[in-house]
Amino acid sequence: MAALGHTFPFYAGPKPAFPMDTTSATIIMIFLTALATFIVILPGIRGKTRLFWLLRVVTGLFIGAAILAVNFSSEWSVGQVSTNTSYKAFSSAWISADIGLQVGLGGVNITLTGTPMQQLNETINYNEEFTWRLGENYAEEYTKAMEKGLPDPVLYLAEKFTPRSPCGLYRQYHLAGHYASAMLWVAFLCWLLANVMLSMPVLVYGGYMLLATGIFQLLALLFFSMATSLTPPCPLHLGASVLHTHHGPAFWITLTTGLLCVLLGLAMVVAHRMQPHRLKAFFNQSVDEDPMLEWSPEEGGLLSPRYRSMADSPEPQDIPLSEASSTKAYCKEAHPEDPDCAL
Repeated sequence: MAALGHTFPFYAGPKPAFPMDTTSATIIMIFLTALATFIVILPGIRGKTRLFWLLRVVTGLFIGAAILAVNFSSEWSVGQVSTNTSYKAFSSAWISADIGLQVGLGGVNITLTGTPMQQLNETINYNEEFTWRLGENYAEEYTKAMEKGLPDPVLYLAEKFTPRSPCGLYRQYHLAGHYASAMLWVAFLCWLLANVMLSMPVLVYGGYMLLATGIFQLLALLFFSMATSLTPPCPLHLGASVLHTHHGPAFWITLTTGLLCVLLGLAMVVAHRMQPHRLKAFFNQSVDEDPMLEWSPEEGGLLSPRYRSMADSPEPQDIPLSEASSTKAYCKEAHPEDPDCAL
């Protein structure tokens, strides 16, 4: 292997590490492109409706991007430690490095960065991912990592999440990720339905779907927290230090987005009950009401007109009869037996 250009014998060199999760970066770029498109057409909207429209677009895109990004994120539970540890098997060399662990809904991501990065005539900068999402075989990926000869800290942390590890981390996080991801997908579908309904004259149902979006996000957090607390924590010793994990950015973003959706949904439902005209004005859906109809503030009021009662109706007016009709009526009353009147 040294003849192939690797300075450390028997092991392949580190693969280049992208500074950000590529899936999350793709999702963010798609939603930013959509936002830029909406901003381009913003000058065509007049008055204060422009501000309301921009606020709705930014909030809606943020919620959708957050739901998708956290579903594919590897930062639901994170931890990092700086320590001196052994580098690779069959070697007594030690290195000083920062070791990071990110646990997501579909796998774990382990980083190893030397401090300094150049040690033992080698660039120490590893970013390895081990997945169990969509039927991926975690144990097989761990076996391939051993065959490649990855550094000891990476293999040590990856081994803790194997199905046969006595720590039980695989079963713990795999179960948490399965149910949390399912709840987030349902929340994303509710978000799509909410956007469709908010573009139609059924704003109250859009509020209900927005409320459901937040509830399913909070359920995802509940499932993740419950599943990860079923077993006692497993100590992760790296050299003389212990790596501790805690909730990561994806967890807190989901919590913030879920609470935002719940508050917005409740606000829309209350506004529909109390101030339906202002709610329609905010969504640019003001409709000229028919003076003969009274819109009901109940659910679906825009689709269920309630007619005025007879007491509220205008007084009936006498319609004058034609001259021929009046003569004929008088003839029948005065001479009912006259045949000419019968005609």
